[in-house]
Amino acid sequence: MRERWFGATGRKVPEIALEGTIDLEGALVLDDVSDLDAIHAAHERGTPVIVRASTPQEVLAALSRGEVACALVSDEALLALDLAEMTYG
Repeated sequence: MRERWFGATGRKVPEIALEGTIDLEGALVLDDVSDLDAIHAAHERGTPVIVRASTPQEVLAALSRGEVACALVSDEALLALDLAEMTYG
């Protein structure tokens, strides 16, 4: 399981996590990556950025942003995505 830093908290979280399995306290939780200003501002403050995703493409879009700590999914099947294959073929 690949992990990412949870903002400036000093802890790591899975890059893809099932909704309800990680503590999101203090994080900015967004439904998509469209608000780049909010994502960048939260990252600059050290606030963890979490993006909800419901498709493989949404997971990939979220994790393509270096500021995003985790893609939060409700479908357990999305935990097994091969992001390298999706990105590089």
